[in-house]
Amino acid sequence: MLEEVERWLATRSWSAGERPLDLLLAAKRAAGPAGTVSVVLPARDEEATVGAIVAAVRRDLMAPGAALVDELVVVDSGSRDRTAEVAAAAGATVIARDDILPRLPALPGKGEVLWRSLLVTSGEIVCFVDADLREFDSRFVSGIVGPLLTEPGVQLVKAMYDRPLETGGTVVPAGGGRVTELVARPLLNLHWPRLAGFVQPLGGEYAARRSLLERLPFPVGYGVELGMLVDALALVGLDALGQVDVGVRHHRHQDEAALGRMAAAIYRTAHMRLARGHLVRPRLTQYDRAASGFVPSTHPVDTEERPPMLAVPEYLRHRAA
Repeated sequence: MLEEVERWLATRSWSAGERPLDLLLAAKRAAGPAGTVSVVLPARDEEATVGAIVAAVRRDLMAPGAALVDELVVVDSGSRDRTAEVAAAAGATVIARDDILPRLPALPGKGEVLWRSLLVTSGEIVCFVDADLREFDSRFVSGIVGPLLTEPGVQLVKAMYDRPLETGGTVVPAGGGRVTELVARPLLNLHWPRLAGFVQPLGGEYAARRSLLERLPFPVGYGVELGMLVDALALVGLDALGQVDVGVRHHRHQDEAALGRMAAAIYRTAHMRLARGHLVRPRLTQYDRAASGFVPSTHPVDTEERPPMLAVPEYLRHRAA
């Protein structure tokens, strides 16, 4: 198994600089309709960062003569701030989550937004980017789209990067990704060791062929990235997966309670794929100190999943049109 992972790292791990934009544009032209690219930003209360991301993609990857990206869609997941207004002003197409597939009441969670985005995009390559990134570099898009345009056998590509922890005025160079190191990486190494080579298995920046995404179930919450990797491995095999080094990722870090809920959802996603069995208690109790002592608060753990998009009649009509 170790030899297989090492071989995969040598043949399916790249750097964004290996594929300059002119090479990608030539590959895109040669691919024809199969080379169309949609970029999706799931967003909730990200007015501080979403505009700069949209502006960078439009400037670097959608300008005349350099149009690697065909459409840029921000799916607003019930923002209470000016996320939608800022994204639209920067040039994105903004669509409210609840306006997509309205017959099906929306569930809270990032995976829900990603799943619904397939209904409002048309590219044969779909690239997801988190909307809370700071100091955004358009290589986060071109880097992970690149192998899908130049390597016919590749189906899904994750971004890898350094992830500093920036909190309280201090920076820990490799301190980010705490849930990755404490939960996701141990789970993958123990149960799906063929995926042990992924540097950032939970990262929100990845691109995939629509033909793969429409066959995958989508956990509605934070388990979506781990679930997608495990399910893609089962569907298309390790050599159809890759990763690209895009540099450094700066983003907003969540507090420990939120990370705990994320960890529980990821464990639940792994549990479902390991056993498809009965979970005794899909809830997580956490504690906050108050004047009277420690006060418990209990939160549901994301357990819902959306079916493969090919099972949704509206999607089939959308694709036929």
